[in-house]
Amino acid sequence: MTDGDTIEVEFTDGSTDTVRLIGVDTPETLPQNEDPSEFNVPDTAHGSEWLLDWADRATSFAVEDIGSKQVRIVTDPEGDTRGSYGRLLAYVYVDGENFNQELIEKGYARRYDDSSFTLRDEFGQLEEEAQSNNRGLWAFERAEPTETASTVDLPPPSNDGDLPDPYDCGDFDGYPDEVLRTYMQNNPDDPSELDADEDGVACGVRY
Repeated sequence: MTDGDTIEVEFTDGSTDTVRLIGVDTPETLPQNEDPSEFNVPDTAHGSEWLLDWADRATSFAVEDIGSKQVRIVTDPEGDTRGSYGRLLAYVYVDGENFNQELIEKGYARRYDDSSFTLRDEFGQLEEEAQSNNRGLWAFERAEPTETASTVDLPPPSNDGDLPDPYDCGDFDGYPDEVLRTYMQNNPDDPSELDADEDGVACGVRY
């Protein structure tokens, strides 16, 4: 399982492929790749935290619902067979149910509008219903923000002089993860090089 809308499958002949679920988009597990406005969420620390949480929830839901089950993969005659990254574009049926549709219906995903597909109108209606009923990620306005670094003092930097903003991971020991997460979100250029490999994880904390 890659994330909520992308899965790895093995066919009966032993070959494998990466499947991108047609017509759905779950929040990104790497928040720097996310446009919060696509999910009607503000571009704030609380908004980013919300989408990151629902990215994890969508992935967990996919793992729980699909796991190692036998599934049916169906391409769409109106759409491309492969996406821009070479992934197979398909509907995934689990126990006879359309999993793509279930993601939208339960509020784990929005309709993905960058491609043509047969169930476009149906998915749009399901998204509207999910939003109207504040299901899943669409319940943002009703959620209470958790404590973030804006209400917690940052740790004093180590001041080793090697970098213009000389924090290192040890400076954040004993502080809530939200302190480091919000620091990284407020400093996207990463002047302290806490995420040197740029994988969205700084000092063991995904931000």
